[in-house]
Amino acid sequence: MDWKDYIVVNEKVLVGKPVIKDTRLSVEHVISLLASGWTENQLLENYPRLDKEKIRAVFLYIKECMKDGLMFNEPLKSA
Repeated sequence: MDWKDYIVVNEKVLVGKPVIKDTRLSVEHVISLLASGWTENQLLENYPRLDKEKIRAVFLYIKECMKDGLMFNEPLKSA
């Protein structure tokens, strides 16, 4: 699977945030919901344009960003 088939960036949609293709759902929003405790089933029930492949693409996109260092704007501080 290639996440590029599912995740797109368009400056006219959500100020250029990465979104799931053919939706206005940002990658950030999906991850935020999952981090808040939503399950995959809740996402699928509440957002009918989503499917399991699109959710998987979100994680593949994030993995790619982390691999390329795109998510590390400032160093993490130790406690």
